[in-house]
Amino acid sequence: MSVLLPAAEPQEAALVSRAAAGETEAIRQIIKTHNQRLYRLVRAVLRNNADAEDVLQEAYLNAFTHLDTFEGSASLSTWLSRIALNAALMRLRAQKRLKRTAVTYPAPATGHMDAEIIPFPLSHSTTADPERIMAQRQLLTLVEEATDALPESFRLVFVARVIEGLSAEETAAALNIPVATVKTRLHRARKLIRTQLEEQIGPILINAFPFAGMRCARLTEAVIMKLGLEK
Repeated sequence: MSVLLPAAEPQEAALVSRAAAGETEAIRQIIKTHNQRLYRLVRAVLRNNADAEDVLQEAYLNAFTHLDTFEGSASLSTWLSRIALNAALMRLRAQKRLKRTAVTYPAPATGHMDAEIIPFPLSHSTTADPERIMAQRQLLTLVEEATDALPESFRLVFVARVIEGLSAEETAAALNIPVATVKTRLHRARKLIRTQLEEQIGPILINAFPFAGMRCARLTEAVIMKLGLEK
């Protein structure tokens, strides 16, 4: 049974046409609209901030140089998600091959690398509460660590469905797996997350792995520059 996905809206199709024609503002709008979601999906594969940003830039360059292949049978979000995930998985496979061929190199003396806490938007209040800020950071650290600890197949589904809010059908299309598999993996991922977090922090409001502000703007302009377009 085929999965019906939302097709591109006329407004979205028009935006794609403008971007395909090399209109800088259209490209910038597409990037800023989808940055957060795509960054989180890519990072769910690579579990490294710098690698995720690098791969996301590669994915955008690939997408914008092949916009003529976007047919609109699925949404632009789904199409971009597939490209970004493929790029991330290719990078992950390359990293694994490199590790297998570099067995003679000693492990770093500093031990395992702790996950970097990704900055996230805080309250706009002029009187920031240091304790509240610290609690928020600790909460997000726990969520990020629990998510990173999931097996890859569960982690991708969890990020797509829970953090990004994709439908089961959209997730299945992006990951090229059956909808039933998405539901099964999500159930197991939630159970693993709940087991790890339940006793420590109770109900969780997930707002992890943001990609906005200066980082979003920097990547947007880098893609525009590499496409050879004027600002």
